[in-house]
Amino acid sequence: MELSGLILKCVGGFYFVETDEGTYQCIARGKFRKAGISPCAGDRVRISGDPDLTGAVEEVFSRRNHLERPPLANLDRLFVVASVQDPFPEPLVIDKTIAVTEAQGIEPIVLLSKSDLESGVSLKAAYDLAGIPCIQVSSKTGQGLDAVRSLLSAGGISAFTGNSGVGKSSLINALFPDFSLKVGEVSRKLGRGRHTTRQVELLPIGENAYVADTPGFSTFDIERYRLTDLDTLMHSFREFAPYLGQCQFSSCSHTTEKGCAVLQALERGEIARSRHESYTKLYNEIKEVPQWQVKSRNA
Repeated sequence: MELSGLILKCVGGFYFVETDEGTYQCIARGKFRKAGISPCAGDRVRISGDPDLTGAVEEVFSRRNHLERPPLANLDRLFVVASVQDPFPEPLVIDKTIAVTEAQGIEPIVLLSKSDLESGVSLKAAYDLAGIPCIQVSSKTGQGLDAVRSLLSAGGISAFTGNSGVGKSSLINALFPDFSLKVGEVSRKLGRGRHTTRQVELLPIGENAYVADTPGFSTFDIERYRLTDLDTLMHSFREFAPYLGQCQFSSCSHTTEKGCAVLQALERGEIARSRHESYTKLYNEIKEVPQWQVKSRNA
């Protein structure tokens, strides 16, 4: 029987595919290995299914986006979790994650966790100004959790990312207690948490709505998705959009040039200084990458 469905998780070479007829435990055809394709959680697939709910993945449908680590496809929104204390937030790391997310067509949402310790109002103001949803949350007091639930229940696939120790699992536990995800204690010595999850799994949270339980998904894993195209970078800072094409010079990098519409907007307070500082650091980082290396990465 031919069926279409969604891969919920991959374990030991088996793919658990949710269909209208039930969840099938499938193997993948050898043709995927030959083609260099690895089916993953979030993939929409066509399977051949048997009455005993076993089957085989026959086709992986076109992906809207794909993350290599953790292996996850067709992500709709990414909650970027940054704690206001313990550990303190790193705007550059947050902004790099957001830029990659924007470039892949995924909606970024910043969650300022542990807001019961400190409000993080200045950091929130920067993302409010950029038009990026930013919610102050606390797994202890429940602050902001209803707003997060509303976004999650809108449908599609959501995931959480952030440095270890920022409270990703605690937030998911507070949002959905039935999931009973383990929470790692923060290592005071290392200043980071211990990874407690082991595999990517999509957890149903409503009609056509899923949250990805992802193993050790930190913003530093995003390094492999580093932006290597300067034009893509500037378009990945959404608050720049109204000013692009208005600079005195068409080759403007929006970093130091006279007559730059982005810098003028920055001086008028229409762009947050912390966001522009992150952009400039990323621009200079990308500029140092040899062009031959850029082409080989994008090949």
